[in-house]
Amino acid sequence: MYLPASIQVHAADAFEERYGERPFLIIRAPGRVNLIGEHTDYNDGFVLPMAIDRAVYMAIRPRTDGCVELYSLDYQELGRFELANIKHHDSGWLEYIKGTVWAMQTAGMRVCGLEGVLVGDVPLGAGLSSSAALEMATARAFTAVSNQPWNPAEMAKIGQKAENKWVGVNTGIMDQMISAAGKVDHALLIDCRSLETEAVPLPPGTTVVIMDTSTRRGLVDSAYNERREQCEAAAAFFNVSALRDLDEATFNAHAQELDDLTRRRAKHVVTENARVLKACAAMRAGDAVAFGQLMNASHASMQNDFEISNAALNTMAALARQQPGCYGARMTGGGFGGCAVALVDTDSVDDFVTAVTSAYTAATQLTPQIYVSPAQDGAAIVAE
Repeated sequence: MYLPASIQVHAADAFEERYGERPFLIIRAPGRVNLIGEHTDYNDGFVLPMAIDRAVYMAIRPRTDGCVELYSLDYQELGRFELANIKHHDSGWLEYIKGTVWAMQTAGMRVCGLEGVLVGDVPLGAGLSSSAALEMATARAFTAVSNQPWNPAEMAKIGQKAENKWVGVNTGIMDQMISAAGKVDHALLIDCRSLETEAVPLPPGTTVVIMDTSTRRGLVDSAYNERREQCEAAAAFFNVSALRDLDEATFNAHAQELDDLTRRRAKHVVTENARVLKACAAMRAGDAVAFGQLMNASHASMQNDFEISNAALNTMAALARQQPGCYGARMTGGGFGGCAVALVDTDSVDDFVTAVTSAYTAATQLTPQIYVSPAQDGAAIVAE
C-alpha cells in the first residue's frame, strides 16, 4: 500500500545519514491535478485544481555562510550554489531551486542558506506539476530558515516568476497557487487575476482518480508557448487585456472575423472559463452528474479546439467514461501527454481502476499508472 508518510521518513533518514543528526525541518509541497479549467490561468481566468497526496519533501537545516547545498535522492545528485552569485547553467532540477531563490531575492526578500536532501513522488512529466511542487517546497523551506512570513499567494507569484523568467516556460499561476494554498478534502477555485480562492467540496460519495497514460511531454519543447501567443492575439483582436474578459455572447458575435485557428483557440478559453464556474455550482449542489458532463465537454474542447490532447489521452478518457460509476473524464495538465482525471463513484473505484488498467493496456500496449488521491493541504512544515 502506498503511504506518503514513508516518503517523509525516507527524507529524514537520508538527512541523518548524510549529516549525522535529524533535520531541523521537513517541508512538504504537493503536486496537483486540475479538475477543470485548462489553459485558462495565463488568460487571467478560472481554474479548479486540487492538491494531491504526491509531493516533494525537503529535509533541511539552516546554514550561516550564504551557501545552499541540496542532495536529490531521486537523481542521486548533489547541487550547490552561493546566494550571492546565483547563475543559470542548465535545465536540471537545481535550476528550479535557483530560480525560486533568485525570484525571492529580486522581490527584496532576505534569504539565508540551507542544506539538506530532497525527494519526491510526483510523477515527472505527467502533468501533475512536479516543477511547481519543487518550487513551492523551495519557497517554504527558505522562508522558514530565513524567518520570513509564508504568504501562499505571494509565494505562488515567486514560483511563477522562476518558471517564466528562469526556467523559460510561460506558465500561468495555477500550479504554484494550488501547491501553496491547497485545502484538504476540497478543490480550490482560483481566480487567476485576483488570486482570490474558494475551497469547494467534492460531490458526496465521489473520488478523484488520476490516470497516467505513460506518455510524456515537455512544456518547454511543446506548443505551450505557441498556444499562449495565440490566446494573446485573440485578446488583442477583441481589445481586451485577457480572454478572461470576453463572454460567450461577445465572442460568438464576432468569432467569424477571426482566422480559424485563432477562433478555435479563443473558443476553448472562453467556454472553459464558463465551464469552471458551472462546475463549481454543480459541486456546491452536490451534483456529480452535471460536474461529470462538464469534464467531458472540457476534454472535447481541448481535443478539437485547443488541440492539446493526444491519442493516448483520448483513449484513456473514452475508456474511463465507459466504466460503471464514472461521472466524467478529461485530460488534465498542459497537454500532449501525461494524465487524465476522472470523477468516480467511491463505491466503484476499485472496479474502475482494474477495468481501466486492463482496457487501456489492451488498446495501447502501454501500462498506465493509476492514482486514487484525496485532496491535500498546500505547502507546509510537516516536522520540526
